[in-house]
Amino acid sequence: MLLPATIKQKSIWNKILNQEKVQLTERTKIKTNAIRAVYDIESIIKIIDESFLCHIGFAIENQPFVIPVCFGRENDKIFFHGAKGSRMFHALRAGKEICVTISIVDGIVLARSAFNHTINYRSVVIFGKAHELIDPAEKTNALKIITEHIVPGRWNDVRKPTDKELNATSIFSLEINEVSAKVRTGPPLDDEDDLKLNVWAGVLPLKILKEEPVEDISSVDTQNRNLSIPGYIKNYNRPY
Repeated sequence: MLLPATIKQKSIWNKILNQEKVQLTERTKIKTNAIRAVYDIESIIKIIDESFLCHIGFAIENQPFVIPVCFGRENDKIFFHGAKGSRMFHALRAGKEICVTISIVDGIVLARSAFNHTINYRSVVIFGKAHELIDPAEKTNALKIITEHIVPGRWNDVRKPTDKELNATSIFSLEINEVSAKVRTGPPLDDEDDLKLNVWAGVLPLKILKEEPVEDISSVDTQNRNLSIPGYIKNYNRPY
């Protein structure tokens, strides 16, 4: 469910939802092609929930880095994790500002001129400082959120993280507060003179499609009987 009842129990998140549109800052206001700006929180959440891969940008001594990570969302936060000793997490512990981007490509827009080719897309940018989770119960819950965000239903089937695994893992959360989205839809926008050219133009739609699951050979039990594929894998789809 896009906006579960639990969200409304969160005072900060409830305040954001009641505003319908996010509060703009100098960093989140769309300036280039501003007609494509999206500021209403429900549309932003839809984009976040359809994806599970984000890119986190940060800088160390004027050297920028951008790291791809999987994430999950609950209420007003996204959660992401990785190896405790990574350079990114050292930077986050030091209070570095980060920029998180989430992008979905919906199609290739083929114009009659090379210049006017583009992409139909939906994207979200979140700014802020991430918060590290320390409590083992909070870390376990965050891993559940990430797992269920990527493959709903998976958490109940798998072995839960051990204390050793939790100790080796850093988990951070980031509030969806300073945020905006940008969306392009529709056909190519050719120059009027180019409309006369004998060139095919239009949109090549793109989307994520699952293929047939490939079973791990280790998923065969001692009697050499194949384990059944869970329904949440057979019926997997995004958006779910």
